Amino acid sequence: MFDVSVVRIPGVLQRISLVFFFCSVLYLTTNWLTQIRIVTILLVAYYILMTFVPVPGVGPANLEPATNLGAWLDYSLLEDHLWVQSKTWDPEGLLSSVPAVATGIIGMLTGKLLTEIKEPGTSVSWLFFIGAILIFLGLGWGINFSPINKSLWTSSYVLYTAGIAMQFLASCHWLIDIHGIKTWSKPFTWYGMNAIFVFVVSALLVKTLSRIKVGAGDKEISAWSYFYKAGFESWLEPINASLLFAITLVAFFGVVLWWMYKRKIFIKI
Repeated sequence: MFDVSVVRIPGVLQRISLVFFFCSVLYLTTNWLTQIRIVTILLVAYYILMTFVPVPGVGPANLEPATNLGAWLDYSLLEDHLWVQSKTWDPEGLLSSVPAVATGIIGMLTGKLLTEIKEPGTSVSWLFFIGAILIFLGLGWGINFSPINKSLWTSSYVLYTAGIAMQFLASCHWLIDIHGIKTWSKPFTWYGMNAIFVFVVSALLVKTLSRIKVGAGDKEISAWSYFYKAGFESWLEPINASLLFAITLVAFFGVVLWWMYKRKIFIKI
């Protein structure tokens, strides 16, 4: 039975909507220099909050999943509406949405760079250069001060991943837009044209197979776990089994999305 009292409120799409909202406001009301300052303020403020502010009822600041300041805030405000796999914290929580906004602003600034610099070679060079700086800063911050962590969306994670994304974008821009070398990118097109579809269906697949049980008694496991253990973990080391399992899922959905693309089936919201 559907129970509204325990419905998860935070989530990936919810975070995207928050980031888009704040970035839209900033795009319309501020210039690029102010946006850079805001990114700096958000990342430094989040780092200070997570690293130095004591957690009520817990003690000193920490970055443990269930006892950090962000987890405390989420549990205090959304006790029964958090990620079902943790119940005490959420990877798309309220406080970690602050640096996520910084990620969105960096994306806006990247777009501005591409549109303002008309000469393709120059824009690509700047993207690679700035991307390298962000990677360097992210790694330095991660090694010396705050770890690169996706679930916490740490400030170092923002800089490091933004740098990688910027350099990947520069590579795609150079190969596809400037030199017309695009055959290799077809799978990305299939995924991009039906991104929401594959996001929702892949989640439904996991939830459905997780509810189906295989075996009995102490040996009862979900169909999802059984498929992983029997098909991959039974003959591979855990790290390689996990990698091949992920590649298999990506390839499976790639075939589905290729079929949809060929038939011009595009699901949007």
